[in-house]
Amino acid sequence: MIGNQVTRAQSADPGDERTTSMAAPITATPGLEGIVVAQTQLSSVNGTEGILTYRGYNIHDLAEHTSFEEIMHLLWYGTLPTTAQLEGLTEHLRRHRNLSEDVKNTIRALPKTGAPIDSLKAGVTALGMEDPDQDNLAHDALLEKAIRLTAAMPTMLAMYQRLRTDKEAVEPDTTLDTAGNFLYMVNGEKPTETQSKAFNLYLVLLAEHSMNASTFTARSTVSSTSDLYSAVTAALGSLKGVAHGGANMMAMNMLLDIGHPGEIDDYVDESLRIKRRLMGMGHRIYKTRDPRVDHLMKWSEKVANEIGDDKWYQLAHRMEELTAHHPYFSERKLYPNVEFYSAPLLYNLGFPPDMMPGVFALSRIVGWSANVMEQWENNRLVRPSAEYVGPASQQFVPIDKRG
Repeated sequence: MIGNQVTRAQSADPGDERTTSMAAPITATPGLEGIVVAQTQLSSVNGTEGILTYRGYNIHDLAEHTSFEEIMHLLWYGTLPTTAQLEGLTEHLRRHRNLSEDVKNTIRALPKTGAPIDSLKAGVTALGMEDPDQDNLAHDALLEKAIRLTAAMPTMLAMYQRLRTDKEAVEPDTTLDTAGNFLYMVNGEKPTETQSKAFNLYLVLLAEHSMNASTFTARSTVSSTSDLYSAVTAALGSLKGVAHGGANMMAMNMLLDIGHPGEIDDYVDESLRIKRRLMGMGHRIYKTRDPRVDHLMKWSEKVANEIGDDKWYQLAHRMEELTAHHPYFSERKLYPNVEFYSAPLLYNLGFPPDMMPGVFALSRIVGWSANVMEQWENNRLVRPSAEYVGPASQQFVPIDKRG
């Protein structure tokens, strides 16, 4: 826990037995950068060397060889599953995909003009309100809620996306895995094998990433003995920001604004001149290439080639080539991050830009819930301190004498 360190010092008079509490000087750390707020067994990020692991497994191995459901088991239960364990978890997830009429009515009642990620906040809140065991923070209860949320959130988001585009909602297909089922519910047709594998890869790569802003929000929320649904709703609010999960939306909007490879040089030059950030470039932690980028780049190209439209992939690739040889970016170690190639990938899978932060949440719910379980194992209220920089003392004046 971050806070003031209070010391008790002896009075200057050795005969005086009284002690005095003295607060040690505080220095604010903007963004808590460099401050360790928890110990975790879930993931490790080495930003200098570009290494990401989930429970010690390198992300490259997981990206190439595992399903999203296997990642759920790894993060929630601590091990990669056996075939029987995976089948059991998959069946459990499928039973929770369908929404109650109350939750459906909540989604139906939402304005069609809102951000899709906000439909998840409403849906998760409704899901929690109908759970009679909502406040149970026992480990087994949290596991059950994590499965329920991970299964239901794709149905919520797909339903909202269909309704806001004046289409009928598509019911879940229990023959499809998590990735394939979501694509089916959004687009109304069974995905190809390439599309399903590409989206599965995306879900695997985004499931967990150490103490990011939304994960810290979730852990901080549950530290007050709040419930998992509240923690997830709070985390969704954090993820929505364009400095976090909203960056994929902004990266795609940037590509749409550029529109043609021939415009990239001018766009980059103008961005540097007016100090406009190139979305998808740079990361707080990584000082080298994000290890997830190569996988997203490869599958973004595969999906683009399959649908016969590689415009957005080529735009991203051309921009990366340009910035790689530009002194401004190389000197500052600004490399493509996970959002850079996920944007054209998600776009070609059928997701409009403003839907992308919500799609991100469908993966990160696994990491959030795992972190909540870990937080609760050795919980302490998250209560940092603030450095007061206002007036030291002011004379109070009654309202009738304030002029």
